[in-house]
Amino acid sequence: MAALAPLPLLPAQFKSIQHHLRTAQEHDKRDPVVAYYCRLYAMQTGMKIDSKTPECRKFLSKLMDQLEALKKQLGDNEAITQEIVGCAHLENYALKMFLYADNEDRAGRFHKNMIKSFYTASLLIDVITVFGELTDENVKHRKYARWKATYIHNCLKNGETPQAGPVGIEEDNDVEENEDAGAASLPTQPTQPSSSSTYDPSNVPSGNYTGIQIPPGAHAPANTPAEVPHSTGDIRLTPEDFARAQKYCKYAGSALQYEDVSTAVQNLQKALKLLTTGRE
Repeated sequence: MAALAPLPLLPAQFKSIQHHLRTAQEHDKRDPVVAYYCRLYAMQTGMKIDSKTPECRKFLSKLMDQLEALKKQLGDNEAITQEIVGCAHLENYALKMFLYADNEDRAGRFHKNMIKSFYTASLLIDVITVFGELTDENVKHRKYARWKATYIHNCLKNGETPQAGPVGIEEDNDVEENEDAGAASLPTQPTQPSSSSTYDPSNVPSGNYTGIQIPPGAHAPANTPAEVPHSTGDIRLTPEDFARAQKYCKYAGSALQYEDVSTAVQNLQKALKLLTTGRE
């Protein structure tokens, strides 16, 4: 993919989007779709913060040039031309990063790459807001991931051993304020997990932890049969129910394009439950 024109110096007003822009740069070759939506999120957020100050207008103009160049390069990629596919792509990617980091955390393998994965997952969940409001599940994953990144980073920096797995997140702990700590001293380029700790959804233990639920099926081996819910009687589905079921089926189809069986199964199970019980 052709290199993008560099951006001007980031105005101080845009500090809150600096990590999203860094994530975009890191994914230009790794996953251009993710890079595109990170920049789109930064653009939309920057416009809300300050679109009038000269240095901010100049920065946003150059960022818009990058977005247009990326859109042209990606051509007819469905994840760009169809929002529902793009949203599924981003959610799948963020979930993979979250589950990889969570698996490493629960196994007591604390390293910069897992901290980076937790924090990047939280940033990508921010980016999902370009498609609309986040689900409660995404909100909880974002808070837990950002808090975990900060907690483990600070432990390692202070020479302490972090407690593996869920340790209870304080509801009044403002993780947003700690985002610089969570991102500090992390590698500027993402590194692939080593062969000894490669992300594998089937290795993630099932179960819930404080305020967070690992989505059903995300931890299941690919050949695990889905548990089919039984109809509870005369179910009357609304047009909205059908639309949501269709959305889950499209998410599943998108996941299969990337050979992500566990996420496809998860979304098909959601659609099946909705259609057979009238509830999500």
